[in-house]
Amino acid sequence: MADCQEDGSPDLTPMELYEMLSAQGEKVRGLKSEKAAKTEIDAAVQLLLKLKIDYKKITGQDYKAGCPPTDIIVSNSNGPAVEDGNDQVDPWNVSTTSARGVDYDKLIVRFGSSKIDQQLIDRIGRLTGQIPHRFLRRGVFFSHRDMHQVLDAYESKKSFFLYTGRGPSSQAMHVGHLIPFIFTKWLQDMFDVPLVIQLTDDEKYLWKDLTQEECHRYAVENAKDIIACGFDVNKTFIFSDLDYLGTSPSFYKNVVKIQKHVTFNQVKGIFGFTDSDCIGKISFPAIQAAPSFSSSFPQIFNNRKDLQCLIPCAIDQDPYFRMTRDVAPRIGYLKPALLHSTFFPALQGAQTKMSASDPNSSIFLTDTPKQIKNKVINKHAFSGGKDTIEEHRNYGGNPDVDVSFMYLTFFLEDDEELEKIRQDYTSGALLTGELKKRLIEILQPLIADHQNRRKQVTDETVMQFMTPRKLDFHF
Repeated sequence: MADCQEDGSPDLTPMELYEMLSAQGEKVRGLKSEKAAKTEIDAAVQLLLKLKIDYKKITGQDYKAGCPPTDIIVSNSNGPAVEDGNDQVDPWNVSTTSARGVDYDKLIVRFGSSKIDQQLIDRIGRLTGQIPHRFLRRGVFFSHRDMHQVLDAYESKKSFFLYTGRGPSSQAMHVGHLIPFIFTKWLQDMFDVPLVIQLTDDEKYLWKDLTQEECHRYAVENAKDIIACGFDVNKTFIFSDLDYLGTSPSFYKNVVKIQKHVTFNQVKGIFGFTDSDCIGKISFPAIQAAPSFSSSFPQIFNNRKDLQCLIPCAIDQDPYFRMTRDVAPRIGYLKPALLHSTFFPALQGAQTKMSASDPNSSIFLTDTPKQIKNKVINKHAFSGGKDTIEEHRNYGGNPDVDVSFMYLTFFLEDDEELEKIRQDYTSGALLTGELKKRLIEILQPLIADHQNRRKQVTDETVMQFMTPRKLDFHF
């Protein structure tokens, strides 16, 4: 949770303040049931009343337990559909009516995170001695929580670790799934730190119409794609929840600690759970939170509890980690820091993200060069060009809504070429077909190279990455 400013005005989002109020209400009830000292109860009640006043100030609503602020519309598909204008963002749904995609500046304000500004990008460049990754230069990773704190510690020769993950809902991953792993690998290479990667096969079993065996098989297959991104087996631990939870008492103990400090009202408010949801869904957020704490991996961190975690992820996962950051100090751990990415748009346009469950919206890592070409040119990729060549030459195209240009911002390394493409497309000098051709020239070898690397990943390689063990770090 963010702190309150010295003048007492809340420096919190409405949902964060709502969650804080729920927790404080639970604390007051607990103190009363335990017949705590009157002074302790009175102090807790005074804080509760102050929080209620702050809540009304920033929401215009009276606080009611179990009723989140009304600017958060709870969807029936599990999750608070955070609607800002016509944007809907939660861990299960992403959509907008704007062809430009989600308004990320508004989302930063709504979630209460901080914008990754040029000062932070320059600082990362100075500390690593390298040109910042294109995802930073172009705003693909655009928001953060406590990144300066991580860098302060790094400058003081204090280590940290990386944590990211994947929900294995299908055997084949798409190109959008590569984004957090490409960036995480860069971070690991630059800072030389351990990495843990969680495969939430348990989550997919709870949410999808899949068997446990299917979910675990998808986890192993997805692990092959993740390994093919080039991670070092001596610095990286990949784990399936269905495997690891049953073998790690330390991990499970942290899950239980988190569960004890999050109420049902809180998870309903954060994730939109209803009374008809299975109890597995309600308890799952604690499992996604637990890797944020180094003590969940004693074999790697030698039982240390004082290492900060940095989590690169898409911003739709932030609700899990807002909850984690609220719980962390109450169970004696450091809050995890986060780096948030934008969404990788579907072929049909940036109104929604690419989805593995919709083959027409996605370019899969298993696609052939011919399939990639057909998807980009002939069938699905939304264009910002004009209807005729003549109109396009006269009036130019709109790169801000053109999916092919958006994809180039993710995968074309050369900043100067990207800017020239933008200018030429906007002026009409570059036609839509020529823009798509350049994208195909980038995607076909990128995916072919990935497929070749994946072929080298054997079942034995996967087992090496997924075996709990000490990594090449000394803690």
